[in-house]
Amino acid sequence: MRAVLSHPILRSFCLALLLLTVPVGAGWSATVEVYYAPEDAPLDRLVTLYGHAKRYLYVAVYGLTSPRAVEAMVAAKKRGVDVRLITDRQRTEDDKQRAALHTLHLAGIPILINEHDGLMHLKQVVIDDEVNTSGSMNHTTSGNHYNDERLDVMTDHAISVKAREKFLAMWNDRSRYRAWDAH
Repeated sequence: MRAVLSHPILRSFCLALLLLTVPVGAGWSATVEVYYAPEDAPLDRLVTLYGHAKRYLYVAVYGLTSPRAVEAMVAAKKRGVDVRLITDRQRTEDDKQRAALHTLHLAGIPILINEHDGLMHLKQVVIDDEVNTSGSMNHTTSGNHYNDERLDVMTDHAISVKAREKFLAMWNDRSRYRAWDAH
Protein backbone atom coordinates (compact mmCIF):
# COMPACT_ATOMS: atom_id res chain seq x y z
CA MET A 1 0.00 0.00 0.00
CA ARG A 2 2.83 2.40 0.87
CA ALA A 3 4.48 1.99 -2.59
CA VAL A 4 1.17 2.73 -4.32
CA LEU A 5 0.67 5.97 -2.33
CA SER A 6 4.22 7.18 -2.83
CA HIS A 7 3.95 7.12 -6.62
CA PRO A 8 1.15 9.78 -6.84
CA ILE A 9 2.84 11.78 -4.09
CA LEU A 10 6.12 11.66 -6.00
CA ARG A 11 4.37 12.82 -9.18
CA SER A 12 2.72 15.71 -7.33
CA PHE A 13 6.03 16.72 -5.80
CA CYS A 14 7.76 16.67 -9.21
CA LEU A 15 4.95 18.72 -10.78
CA ALA A 16 5.15 21.31 -7.98
CA LEU A 17 8.93 21.46 -8.34
CA LEU A 18 8.61 21.91 -12.11
CA LEU A 19 6.11 24.75 -11.71
CA LEU A 20 8.42 26.52 -9.27
CA THR A 21 11.60 26.16 -11.30
CA VAL A 22 10.46 26.72 -14.89
CA PRO A 23 10.25 30.45 -15.72
CA VAL A 24 6.88 31.63 -16.88
CA GLY A 25 7.11 33.11 -20.38
CA ALA A 26 5.63 36.38 -21.57
CA GLY A 27 2.83 34.50 -23.36
CA TRP A 28 1.52 33.33 -19.98
CA SER A 29 0.75 36.86 -18.89
CA ALA A 30 -1.70 37.68 -21.68
CA THR A 31 -5.08 39.10 -20.86
CA VAL A 32 -7.94 38.19 -23.16
CA GLU A 33 -11.27 39.95 -23.33
CA VAL A 34 -14.03 38.15 -25.25
CA TYR A 35 -16.90 40.03 -26.90
CA TYR A 36 -19.88 38.43 -28.61
CA ALA A 37 -22.19 40.05 -31.12
CA PRO A 38 -24.79 41.17 -31.00
CA GLU A 39 -25.04 41.49 -27.19
CA ASP A 40 -21.55 42.96 -26.56
CA ALA A 41 -21.35 45.17 -29.69
CA PRO A 42 -17.70 44.19 -30.33
CA LEU A 43 -17.15 46.80 -33.01
CA ASP A 44 -17.61 49.47 -30.34
CA ARG A 45 -14.61 48.01 -28.48
CA LEU A 46 -12.62 47.80 -31.72
CA VAL A 47 -13.29 51.46 -32.58
CA THR A 48 -12.12 52.42 -29.07
CA LEU A 49 -8.91 50.46 -29.63
CA TYR A 50 -8.34 52.26 -32.95
CA GLY A 51 -8.51 55.51 -30.99
CA HIS A 52 -5.70 54.36 -28.68
CA ALA A 53 -3.21 53.49 -31.45
CA LYS A 54 -0.07 55.61 -31.23
CA ARG A 55 2.47 54.03 -33.63
CA TYR A 56 0.67 51.64 -35.94
CA LEU A 57 -2.68 50.05 -36.70
CA TYR A 58 -2.60 47.03 -39.01
CA VAL A 59 -5.93 45.56 -40.09
CA ALA A 60 -6.50 42.35 -42.07
CA VAL A 61 -10.20 41.67 -42.62
CA TYR A 62 -12.61 40.32 -45.22
CA GLY A 63 -15.40 42.86 -44.69
CA LEU A 64 -14.89 46.50 -43.72
CA THR A 65 -17.98 48.61 -44.29
CA SER A 66 -18.69 50.19 -40.91
CA PRO A 67 -18.53 53.99 -41.22
CA ARG A 68 -17.42 54.18 -37.58
CA ALA A 69 -14.48 51.82 -38.20
CA VAL A 70 -13.48 53.76 -41.31
CA GLU A 71 -13.73 57.06 -39.44
CA ALA A 72 -11.58 55.72 -36.59
CA MET A 73 -8.93 54.47 -39.03
CA VAL A 74 -8.84 57.84 -40.81
CA ALA A 75 -8.58 59.65 -37.45
CA ALA A 76 -5.64 57.40 -36.49
CA LYS A 77 -3.93 58.24 -39.78
CA LYS A 78 -4.45 61.95 -39.13
CA ARG A 79 -2.78 61.51 -35.70
CA GLY A 80 0.32 60.19 -37.49
CA VAL A 81 -0.35 56.49 -36.92
CA ASP A 82 0.90 54.06 -39.59
CA VAL A 83 -2.43 52.58 -40.73
CA ARG A 84 -2.53 49.72 -43.24
CA LEU A 85 -5.30 47.45 -44.50
CA ILE A 86 -5.34 44.06 -46.21
CA THR A 87 -8.70 42.85 -47.50
CA ASP A 88 -10.25 40.44 -49.99
CA ARG A 89 -10.30 41.29 -53.70
CA GLN A 90 -13.68 39.64 -54.25
CA ARG A 91 -15.18 41.69 -51.42
CA THR A 92 -14.18 44.91 -53.21
CA GLU A 93 -17.07 44.26 -55.61
CA ASP A 94 -19.48 45.22 -52.80
CA ASP A 95 -20.58 48.87 -53.07
CA LYS A 96 -20.26 49.56 -49.33
CA GLN A 97 -16.80 47.98 -49.18
CA ARG A 98 -15.66 49.96 -52.21
CA ALA A 99 -16.93 53.20 -50.65
CA ALA A 100 -15.08 52.43 -47.39
CA LEU A 101 -11.87 51.62 -49.27
CA HIS A 102 -12.17 54.78 -51.33
CA THR A 103 -12.45 56.88 -48.14
CA LEU A 104 -9.42 55.14 -46.63
CA HIS A 105 -7.47 55.60 -49.87
CA LEU A 106 -8.27 59.34 -49.97
CA ALA A 107 -6.92 59.60 -46.41
CA GLY A 108 -3.61 58.12 -47.58
CA ILE A 109 -4.08 54.68 -46.04
CA PRO A 110 -2.39 51.98 -48.14
CA ILE A 111 -4.63 49.04 -49.04
CA LEU A 112 -3.64 45.64 -50.32
CA ILE A 113 -6.01 43.02 -51.71
CA ASN A 114 -5.36 39.34 -52.05
CA GLU A 115 -4.81 37.55 -55.34
CA HIS A 116 -6.68 34.49 -54.05
CA ASP A 117 -10.33 35.63 -54.07
CA GLY A 118 -12.63 34.67 -51.25
CA LEU A 119 -9.90 33.23 -49.06
CA MET A 120 -9.33 36.17 -46.70
CA HIS A 121 -10.67 34.57 -43.55
CA LEU A 122 -8.23 36.30 -41.22
CA LYS A 123 -9.87 39.00 -39.14
CA GLN A 124 -7.03 40.51 -37.20
CA VAL A 125 -6.03 43.92 -35.90
CA VAL A 126 -2.60 44.61 -34.42
CA ILE A 127 -1.89 47.81 -32.48
CA ASP A 128 1.51 49.04 -31.27
CA ASP A 129 2.97 45.58 -30.42
CA GLU A 130 0.72 45.49 -27.36
CA VAL A 131 -2.83 44.66 -28.43
CA ASN A 132 -4.22 42.42 -31.12
CA THR A 133 -7.66 41.16 -31.95
CA SER A 134 -8.94 38.07 -33.64
CA GLY A 135 -12.26 36.34 -34.13
CA SER A 136 -15.04 35.85 -36.62
CA MET A 137 -16.28 39.44 -36.78
CA ASN A 138 -15.98 41.47 -39.93
CA HIS A 139 -15.83 45.21 -39.34
CA THR A 140 -19.40 45.80 -40.42
CA THR A 141 -22.59 47.09 -38.84
CA SER A 142 -24.13 43.61 -39.24
CA GLY A 143 -21.10 42.07 -37.54
CA ASN A 144 -21.67 44.38 -34.60
CA HIS A 145 -25.45 44.36 -34.20
CA TYR A 146 -27.02 41.35 -35.95
CA ASN A 147 -24.67 38.44 -36.64
CA ASP A 148 -23.47 35.83 -34.20
CA GLU A 149 -19.82 36.85 -33.96
CA ARG A 150 -16.87 36.78 -31.60
CA LEU A 151 -14.02 39.23 -31.06
CA ASP A 152 -11.07 38.37 -28.82
CA VAL A 153 -8.92 41.27 -27.62
CA MET A 154 -5.50 40.10 -26.45
CA THR A 155 -3.19 42.38 -24.52
CA ASP A 156 0.26 40.82 -24.67
CA HIS A 157 3.52 42.00 -26.19
CA ALA A 158 4.82 38.61 -27.42
CA ILE A 159 1.53 37.55 -29.01
CA SER A 160 1.08 40.98 -30.60
CA VAL A 161 4.60 40.94 -32.04
CA LYS A 162 3.87 37.54 -33.61
CA ALA A 163 0.62 38.92 -35.06
CA ARG A 164 2.49 41.96 -36.44
CA GLU A 165 5.11 39.72 -38.02
CA LYS A 166 2.38 37.68 -39.74
CA PHE A 167 0.69 40.84 -40.99
CA LEU A 168 3.96 42.23 -42.36
CA ALA A 169 4.82 38.90 -44.00
CA MET A 170 1.48 39.10 -45.80
CA TRP A 171 2.06 42.78 -46.58
CA ASN A 172 5.42 42.03 -48.21
CA ASP A 173 4.21 38.98 -50.18
CA ARG A 174 3.67 40.41 -53.68
CA SER A 175 2.82 36.99 -55.10
CA ARG A 176 -0.33 36.85 -52.95
CA TYR A 177 -1.20 40.54 -52.41
CA ARG A 178 -1.23 43.67 -54.55
CA ALA A 179 -2.17 47.31 -54.13
CA TRP A 180 -5.87 48.09 -54.45
CA ASP A 181 -6.67 50.20 -57.49
CA ALA A 182 -9.07 52.97 -56.48
CA HIS A 183 -10.20 53.60 -60.07
